[in-house]
Amino acid sequence: MMLIGTGYTDKFLTEDEIQDLMKAALDSATLDGKRVIVIIPDGTRTAPMPLMYRLFHRILQGRVAQLDYLIALGTHQSMSEEAINHLVGLTPEERAGEYSAHRIFNHRWDLPDQMIELGEISSQEVAELSGGQLQESIKVRLNKLIFDYDQIIICGPTFPHEVVGFSGGNKYFFPGISGPEVINFSHWLGALITSYELIGTKHTPVRKLIDRAASMIRLPKLCFSMVVKGNELAGLYIGEPEDAWEAASDLSSKVHIVWVDKPFKRVLSVMPQLYDDIWTASKGMYKLEPAIEDGGEVIIYAPHIDEISYTHGRVLDEIGYHVRDYFVKQWDRFKHHPWGVIAHSTHLRGIGTYDADTGVERPRINVTLATRIPEERCRKVNLGYLDPESINMSDWRNKEDEGILVVPKSGELLFRLKSKASVA
Repeated sequence: MMLIGTGYTDKFLTEDEIQDLMKAALDSATLDGKRVIVIIPDGTRTAPMPLMYRLFHRILQGRVAQLDYLIALGTHQSMSEEAINHLVGLTPEERAGEYSAHRIFNHRWDLPDQMIELGEISSQEVAELSGGQLQESIKVRLNKLIFDYDQIIICGPTFPHEVVGFSGGNKYFFPGISGPEVINFSHWLGALITSYELIGTKHTPVRKLIDRAASMIRLPKLCFSMVVKGNELAGLYIGEPEDAWEAASDLSSKVHIVWVDKPFKRVLSVMPQLYDDIWTASKGMYKLEPAIEDGGEVIIYAPHIDEISYTHGRVLDEIGYHVRDYFVKQWDRFKHHPWGVIAHSTHLRGIGTYDADTGVERPRINVTLATRIPEERCRKVNLGYLDPESINMSDWRNKEDEGILVVPKSGELLFRLKSKASVA
């Protein structure tokens, strides 16, 4: 299918524009009488899902044999019925009435019998795709539910991303609805390269790996790639997943990256309610790390958070947060842990060095939690602690000239130094 879409850096799409783009794409896809499943993000991504959900219903209801939804959780916790209703903008009465024909499923990544194996990427091909970073084969498994349908639609936003460079596109398959193999493998590959190098970079080894895995899905695919700014839609591109993502990431690089003249000493990264643990709120670190000076500090300010990870907290309590080489140089000690969790650990701690002979670890910057997680636990996992009650916003605002920055609703805008622009 030829790419359909438009986007702006200085204004937003109207609802009529969005509907016209969606109708043109869905009409050309000839979906009448077919079973359609739409893969959507969970509540940790900002996107106008209520609008998109109602437009899919408006355009396809009565034409398709079935229209259902699958939430691309990756390894996030399952969403409750109340949370799902909020995600798609429905009341319980609407969900049970007008929209009752549409089922919405959580991706159960934790249930092996829900997965199907599509094939295997050989060790030789992995070495080529990863630039030699990894050299072992990987089994490709994902949620078998999608094979009950005739057409797959991806509908999700594109932002700078710490593992793959820019989110969206085939990332909604891997890790969105995949088994643990590709999730762990791709995240560890990203960790080896480092978030510092990958984030906001368009073409990366991790993206190549994900696209290769997605090529094994032998079903028609259509991708609605959204570029969201604030709560509005700045762009919408519809086509094959690779094409739609390509266009969306180009626009995302213009609207989601803030270029600064000099690095900051301290940043107060204010996390919104959509992040309910540090696993998800870590984006407040990832998106600021490239703009922090050596020895500087990122403070993740989230008084509503009291948990490191609802899914992986036990493992993180055991391994802590460390720079990449802390794990690489002690691999036999850590390799039995889920690689995706180790990757998250390195992403939040940031780049740095580890001397295996002396056991001395030197992170480039400091990471501090100002949350409801107790100080003892923060120290245990190798993170700083600041009492959130001690923070007075008026003490932080308007101090950019002093190297101090407050980022409200942190986690989606990437801050980078103009002097490092060439690496993007």
